[in-house]
Parts: sequence; C-alpha cells; structure tokens
Amino acid sequence: MLKPPKSLEVDTHYCPGCGHGIIHRIVAEVVEELGIKEKTVAATSVGCSVVAYDYWDFDCCESAHGRALAVATAIKRCRPDLVVFTYQGDGDLASIGLSETIHSANRGENLTCIFVNNACYGMTGGQMAPTTLIDQKTATTPFGRKPELGDGWPLNICSILSLLEGVGFVARGSLFNPKEVLRTKQYIKRAFVNQLENKRFSIVEVLSPCPTVWNLSPIEALKFIENQMQKIFPIGIIKE
Repeated sequence: MLKPPKSLEVDTHYCPGCGHGIIHRIVAEVVEELGIKEKTVAATSVGCSVVAYDYWDFDCCESAHGRALAVATAIKRCRPDLVVFTYQGDGDLASIGLSETIHSANRGENLTCIFVNNACYGMTGGQMAPTTLIDQKTATTPFGRKPELGDGWPLNICSILSLLEGVGFVARGSLFNPKEVLRTKQYIKRAFVNQLENKRFSIVEVLSPCPTVWNLSPIEALKFIENQMQKIFPIGIIKE
C-alpha cells in the first residue's frame, strides 16, 4: 500500500474496519502537502488515538485524558510559530475534556482540533459516550440509550462550538465512502490553513466506524454511519 511521506512504516494495532488509520493517513497527506512537517506538533489524549505518534513522522506528545487542548494551548502560546493540533475521540473531547474544549474554542486559541466521533468509548470498554445515538447499545446501555432513563441525548459539539465568537472554522466529515474521505481531507486541510492564517480556533469532526464496539462487520459499520449517524450529525461545513 502506498505510504504517505509523513507517516511511519509500521503495522497497525487498530481493529479491522477502524477509521483511525484512514484519518491518520489523510492527516499525514495534509502535513506533506502543506510542507509543514518540521513545525507540526500533535497533542493526543487518552483513547484509541493515544498512540498516533507510532504512525506520524512529526512531533507528537501525550496528555492526560481530556486535556489535549490545554496542552496544545500551552505549546502554541509558547511557540506561536508552530502548527499545533489535537487528535481526540468523542469520550475524551466531549465528556471529560468538555471544559477544555469549550474554553479553548471560546478564547479563540489559534489551534486545529481533529475530533474523531465513533459514538462510544472505544478503548476503555465500549461504554456510552456523549455522542452515543438514541437506542444505540453500549456496555453501559445494553438496551439502548434512553433519555427517559436519564441517559440524555447525543451531544452535538460542532453545533455548540459554531455559536462561539472565538471559533473560525467548523466542519464535519465522514468515512463512509471514498468520496467523503476525500471531502474530509479537504476539511482538515482547510483547518490547518486557517491556523497558518491566524484565523482562530478550527475543529473538524470525523464520523468514524468502530465495528468492534458496535458489534458490526466493517461494511455494516460504514452503513451505520451513512444511515444512522449522519441523520443526527449532518456532514458538511458548519461555520467558516
């Protein structure tokens, strides 16, 4: 398989059908196309994405669960010449890290945030996440997410952040087919360019499959994104 120049030639540890590998590749391609490898720093947090540094051939650092945007803010403020981005899952960004997400965006930190939404806690056991769909079964909602049982509703992070003055770009992409993968790549590229042009906080949400937790085949997981997730989380540019 063709390997983009800014990714490392190592075996993947992700489950069959997982979307992280696809997102890793398009991020690597964007960094290569923009010629920013030597000044790019990724801040990852706890979750399946935490070992992203095993795959990218540019600087990466870990952070505590939910704190990637706090770490990225510190790096960017100390070194505003760098291109800094976070790579976070939905449980991380939208639950334990929600405070960091809201306030980093509201301050207009000149960062890029890549938000991988697979509607569950993937690494820690498949529990319900803030983005879990109504009636979706997880380890903690074995009969499906039920608002009437106190489970609440799916949290739409992009809609919330689009209301903030400090946010310059918001988009949501999907991995359910090659066309949407390429469109998602363009959103990510746009978010990096916005940072280079000092246009405040940018976030790109990516609807990504988790066949293992969803108990679906990889093909069925892609259909779940197309037929279920995109109804709740519509794809496209939300704010620019």
